[in-house]
Formats: sequence, structure tokens, C-alpha cells
Amino acid sequence: MFIGHFGVGFAAKKIDHKPSLGTLFIATQFIDLLWPFFLILGIEKVEIEPGISAMNPFDFTYYPFSHSLFGVLVWALLFGVVYFLFKKNFKSALVLGALVISHWVLDLIVHIPDLPIFPGGSIKVGFGLWNSILSTIIIEGLIFLAGVYFYFKSTKAENKKGTFALWSLVIFLIMVYVLNIIGPPPDSAKAIGYVGLSQWLIIAWGYWIDRNRKSTN
Repeated sequence: MFIGHFGVGFAAKKIDHKPSLGTLFIATQFIDLLWPFFLILGIEKVEIEPGISAMNPFDFTYYPFSHSLFGVLVWALLFGVVYFLFKKNFKSALVLGALVISHWVLDLIVHIPDLPIFPGGSIKVGFGLWNSILSTIIIEGLIFLAGVYFYFKSTKAENKKGTFALWSLVIFLIMVYVLNIIGPPPDSAKAIGYVGLSQWLIIAWGYWIDRNRKSTN
């Protein structure tokens, strides 16, 4: 799942307007922001195996630190605690921690059974929505569009940049999503990692959007 995670980040602004959209994006994508570093450093592994699922050719052979349920719960706790220490906002810390966990929940829906429960454990789970391209696009698209709608209704542009920044990001994310489906995969694990690092551009984009929009909650 890709745009679905960002959809959850958009929607979270309706629940709590205090964190910036960029911060909400960091929380929803946190384990996928860690994963590229782990790939590049050789700590976690992925292989390219066309046909392993209809949606993408990635065989996530080893990612217990970023994507095990236990690991995600630890990252969520750390994320929430660090945010609370800096901002002293308990509600926002809880929301952000929940957003970190939301990533694993959405991944559980789409992944084939490759998500570990514990690092080093043999139990792996996944409901396998990725085995159907059409179903994946429909479910993920609805989550994304709902999130954008909730963000749009919860904020108001303070200037033209507030409008342009939001809708240009929405279009950009849709374009990236389509290209990920129809385009060729990266040719190596490290290439996947370096491509994954480009998500920080989207994070920065989120901060830019929120600087030019104000909450209506």
C-alpha cells in the first residue's frame, strides 16, 4: 500500500489539527521511512520476484525490525514518547503513535503472508489483497480519496500556495502510484532503498502545505 497510507495521514488532520501534515505523514509512513535505510545498510532484505503477487514483484524476505508487529509497536511507542517530550501534547502523541501502527494494519490487508509477528519468529501474516490489482486500486483509492476529503474539509487555504501545494501533491501521489503499477521495478534491493528515500520529498511537501493552510476544526 502506498497512497492509502498518505490518505490516513490526510484524514488524521480531522482528528487532531495540532501536528503538521508533514508530521502526520512521518507517522503513517514511519516504518517505510526506516526500511530504505535498513535495506541500504543490508540489515533487512528484499528480493525481486515477478509474479509473487499481482500488484508488485517484491519478495519481502527479511524485515523484522521495521515491519514485524512487535517492532511496529515499539516504534509507535518511541514515536509517541519523543513527540510528547518535545510538544507536551498527550493527545497528539497518542494519535501519532496510532498512525505508526495504522501502517502495519493496512499492510496486513494488502500483503501476502510475509509480515512477521515477532523478529526471528516463523509466523507471518497477510490477507493478500495484492493478489488482485483491481481490488487493491479500489480499496487503496477509496482510503486516499476519503483522507484528502477529510483534510480538505478540515483546513482552509490562506493563500494561493495553500491551494496549489495541496492539489499538486494529490496529483503527484496519484501519478507515482500509477507509475509504480505500470512501470518496471528497480533492479536491486539497494535501488529500492534509494527510491524509498524519495518519500522525504513528500514529507517536506506536507509541511509546505500546512504552512499555507489553517485548520477549521
